[in-house]
Amino acid sequence: MTSNRRNFLKAAVAGTAAVATNPIKAQQPTPAARLARAPLPVPETDPPASPVEVLTTDRPGADFMVDVLKSLGFDYLCANPGSSLRGLHESIINYGGNTAPELITCCHEESSIAMAHGYAKIEGKPLLVMAHGTVGLQHAAMAIYNAYCDHVPVYIVVGNSIDATQRRPGVEWLHSVQDAASPVRDFVKWDDLPISLEHFAESAVRAYKIAMTPPLMPVLLVADSNLQEAPVADKDRLHIPKLSQTTPPEGESAAVAEVAKMLVAAENPVLVADRCARTAAGLQMLIELAETLQAPVIDQGGRMNFPSRHPLNQTANSRGLIANADVILGLEVVDLWGTLHSYRDQLERSSRSLTKNGVKVISITASDLFTKSNYQNFERYPEADLAITGDAEATLPWLIESAKRLLTAERKRAFEERGKKLAAAHLKALERARTAATYGWDASPISTARLSAELWAAIKDKDWSSVYGVAGTRQLWDFDKHYQSIGGPGGGGVGYAAPASLGAALANKKHGRLSVAIQPDGDLMYAPGILWTAAHHRIPLLSVMHNNRAYHQEVMHVQRMANRHQRGITRAGIGTRIDDPNIDYATLARAMGVYGDGPINDPKDLGPALQRAVAVVAKGEPALVDVVTQPR
Repeated sequence: MTSNRRNFLKAAVAGTAAVATNPIKAQQPTPAARLARAPLPVPETDPPASPVEVLTTDRPGADFMVDVLKSLGFDYLCANPGSSLRGLHESIINYGGNTAPELITCCHEESSIAMAHGYAKIEGKPLLVMAHGTVGLQHAAMAIYNAYCDHVPVYIVVGNSIDATQRRPGVEWLHSVQDAASPVRDFVKWDDLPISLEHFAESAVRAYKIAMTPPLMPVLLVADSNLQEAPVADKDRLHIPKLSQTTPPEGESAAVAEVAKMLVAAENPVLVADRCARTAAGLQMLIELAETLQAPVIDQGGRMNFPSRHPLNQTANSRGLIANADVILGLEVVDLWGTLHSYRDQLERSSRSLTKNGVKVISITASDLFTKSNYQNFERYPEADLAITGDAEATLPWLIESAKRLLTAERKRAFEERGKKLAAAHLKALERARTAATYGWDASPISTARLSAELWAAIKDKDWSSVYGVAGTRQLWDFDKHYQSIGGPGGGGVGYAAPASLGAALANKKHGRLSVAIQPDGDLMYAPGILWTAAHHRIPLLSVMHNNRAYHQEVMHVQRMANRHQRGITRAGIGTRIDDPNIDYATLARAMGVYGDGPINDPKDLGPALQRAVAVVAKGEPALVDVVTQPR
């Protein structure tokens, strides 16, 4: 019988091995010894055979998980590969065909999250991210915090092996955890640990809905490795819930009507916008409100809220306007207290109000709907006379309508006169910015103003999108479309700019837009592998290095401390400079498969180098120009 042969061969092999490895025992025994070692009687029946191992299945749980994720409409999946997600990874590329979502290979989990961050601010919906176990989520944590602070929806799936008896010995124990979401729970909006496929389906749909309900924030699901890999008896019986997205919450109608009365009656109203325009419609509605009132707008740049060349854009004169205002309306302003106060960073810190007595302060924000205690990203408490809880963009239509109902011929004439004065002030501010840009025009290292001006000349005739940049571009460039500016990292975490710019460029790619980033040098060095991702997936992005060879903000902080302690600033570069050796970013880019040009030291060489790089990006490839710049 087969069983007898198998047992015989096992015994024979074991015996042969014993003889080969122990020659003393291999000697022939004496007759007495042979008698003493006589074999026991052979049992009449064979011992039970070992259970047959199941080695393959064509219906793993991960296939159903892919069906669920496809139902949510993800276009892309950013991930650095990890074994805790091997089942889901394989199902995505084979069962799911590597389409919707398409896998984007990242060299660091922080880059994966930041790519999703930038993508969502262009596309208006989440990009899927997978992170491997304990170590992957730890790598991703800072980028998650940025997205949380910036109110951006990022959808994260983390692998974990929950059943300790099912973990492979060694690294699977090191990369598994009792509560996988705990390291980031303070800065995600919602997380869950599904323990069945039905549970996964419901939680996946719920997570998407929560992420996309203002205030928008990251969400996280834990995907158990056994749930991914175990066979499913009847996948057709599993159900995927229908996604029904929540309507953004609007401000209460009576309160909004009161705001309209205050704005129409005001002599010097000011509109302050930070993360107001979530969509292109939000941009147009803020324009309509400002033009209805002929009121100045201060755009704090958290999103592309208002056209930079619009005559009512008075961002350059923000302090003067705040000081003279009788009504101030904050629209999704992150730091309303900081907007209304000046702060002195001295040995004894102090602050003072910028507003005049009797000013009425109004706030419309969805941030009040979700505040946690541990991470202090909510800033100082703003003392508003009227605080409306609701999404500012969703509230704008009713505010505009209410204001228009209150207009009289007399108020319209007053508004028209105010608008003329504001337009004249806008032109003066623009001329001041252009004049300031000429200072140090031929200097080397190259001034940031010349960098901005030369870059504007290279892209202004294209359908462009500034996915990261220095502040000077806001006055020197003509921003008038929603996708032309997406704001910053939110949480101030360095390492955001390079991967977030690439994520935004990925979203812009299908629209044929030219994505351009003014890339800080220290930021790129956090995770330079993002350059390889750009080349590998052929994501067109123009990265122009703001290479000041230092963490310059920290240089200034050390200088401030040295001045305060009366020790001189000559040693402030220790621990803050990025030189000796200088980094050749163009060579670094070429090593990763990206077109690289530079370093550019002579300002006369800058324009032609940018034109060459724009031509490369126009062909659908990434390019980097290394520009050695002044500190700011």
